[in-house]
Amino acid sequence: MHEDGTLHSIDGLRRLEANAARRLGDDRALMRRAGLAAWHAVLAHWPDARRIVVACGPGNNGGDGHELAMHALACGRDVSVVGLPATSPAGGTAAEAVRRYTEAGGRSQVFDGRLPHADLVVDALFGIGLHRAPEGDAARLIEAINSHGAPVLALDVPSGVDAGTGTVPGIAVQASHTLEFMRRKAGLWTGAALNHRGTASLDTLELETTDFDGVEAVAMRWTVDALAHALPARRRDSHKGQHGRVLCIGGDHGHGGAIVMVAEAALRVGAGLVEVATRPAHVAPLLARRPEAMARGCDVLGGVTLEGSLAACDVVAIGPGLSQSEWAREAVPWVSRAGKPLVLDADALNLLAESAWPVVPSDTILTPHPGEAARLLGVTTPDIQRDRLASARQLAERHGCTVVLKGAGTVVASPGRRPVVIAAGNPGMAVGGMGDVLTGTIAALRAQGLDAFEAACTGALLHAAAGDRAVLEGGARGLLPTDLSPWLRRLANPDFPDPR
Repeated sequence: MHEDGTLHSIDGLRRLEANAARRLGDDRALMRRAGLAAWHAVLAHWPDARRIVVACGPGNNGGDGHELAMHALACGRDVSVVGLPATSPAGGTAAEAVRRYTEAGGRSQVFDGRLPHADLVVDALFGIGLHRAPEGDAARLIEAINSHGAPVLALDVPSGVDAGTGTVPGIAVQASHTLEFMRRKAGLWTGAALNHRGTASLDTLELETTDFDGVEAVAMRWTVDALAHALPARRRDSHKGQHGRVLCIGGDHGHGGAIVMVAEAALRVGAGLVEVATRPAHVAPLLARRPEAMARGCDVLGGVTLEGSLAACDVVAIGPGLSQSEWAREAVPWVSRAGKPLVLDADALNLLAESAWPVVPSDTILTPHPGEAARLLGVTTPDIQRDRLASARQLAERHGCTVVLKGAGTVVASPGRRPVVIAAGNPGMAVGGMGDVLTGTIAALRAQGLDAFEAACTGALLHAAAGDRAVLEGGARGLLPTDLSPWLRRLANPDFPDPR
C-alpha cells in the first residue's frame, strides 16, 4: 500500500498495528518486515558502512533493531548490538528477534558508557510509546549516540522524541535519517521534533486497506508537490478584475515596511489589484518600491476614509505594522462591519486577544506565531509548542475560523476540516517580516477564489517552498523576506516551463 500523505496519532498507529497482526496471524511478521526495511534503508543511504552498532531497547523497537542486525550479519557486516543495563529482558515478539540474532552468532554487549567504533549507529531504543524524558543509562546512551560522530539511522522515531506531539522533554537522539514504519507520525513533522528527525522516509510494511478499519488520520502532510494541483492555469482572455482585489491595512509610524511586504507578496502571487491603506509618510517609499500597488495615505483609519476601499475589495489583509494605537483601533469596527473575507496577522491578532475585535466571520484566516497563539488562548508559548496540532485545532474551534499556526512545521486548522502540516520551510525564515509575506500570499490566493482553508494551506506551502528555494542561493543566515518574491511568482505558476 502506497503512502497517502496522512499523519497519525500514537493510538491510531497501535490500532493499525494490531489490525495488521490479526490479519497476518503472526505477531512477528511486522517486526521482520521492519527489520528488512531498515536494512534496505542502510543499503540505500550508507552502502559502504562495514561496522554497524545497533542500540536496542527491550521493547518492539529493539526487536526491529535485532532484525536489522541479523540482515547486516548475514551480509558480512561487523555488527554489535548494544543494550541498556538494568532493564528487563525483551519479551514477546522482541524476545524472539533477540533469540534468532543470538543463534545466528550475533554479538551483544551491555552499554558501559562508550560505544564501539562504527561507520553507522542505529537507534532502536524507544519507539512510539515514550512520552517522558529518558533518564539514567538511557539518557547516557543517547548522549553517547549523539557524540559518537557516525551518522545515525533512527528506526520509526528518534529516541526521546514524543512521536504524537513533537515535543522533546529531555535529551533525544539527533538522527541523520529517520525511517518511519506503517504510517507517518504526526509529531515528527512539526515543532521540536524537526531538530532531531533528520531526513525521513517511510516503509508501509505492506499494509492492506482492511488494516485501516477504525483508524483515522489526525492530519495531512503537504509537500511542495501539492502546488502542481493547487492553482489552475489562467485563461488566455482573463483580466485583472477576475483575479481579486486585496486591501492591505497597516504600517503605522516606524513600521511602514511591513505593509509594503504584504502588498508585494500579494502582487507576486497573482492578485489582480492591490490597494494599501497606511500612514501618509509611507506612501512615497511604497510607490518607489512597488509602483503597481495603489497607495492611500490615511491619518484616520475609519469612516469615509476606508468605506470606498472596503466596498471595492474582495479580501482585507490587516495587521502587519498596524500597532495597537488609536489609529489602528479606529479601523477595527469598519473592517468588522464590511463583511469581507479577512486575513488577520500581527497586531490585528493582538487586538483580537484583548477582545478589541468583535467576533470574526467564519471565513477569516488567523496567522499567529506561537506567542500570538498563546495570547489568543490565554496560555504560555511553551504550552502551544507542547502540542502544536492540538493548539491549532483549539484556536480554530474557539474562533470558528481557519488558523495558520506558524513555525517549524506550520499547522493549518479549520472547524470540520482535517488539519494540514506543511512539510517545507527552513530556519532562515526565522526573521522579522516573513509573516508579512505570508499574509500577502494567503490574501492573494483568497482573492483569486480559493476558500479560506484552501488559501491558508496553499499559501503556507507556497511561502515555505519559496523560502526553501531562496535559501539555496546563499544559506540560511541573512535570508530576507523579500528574497522570496521571485520564487513566489515562479512557484505560483507550476505549469510555466522552466526557461533554462
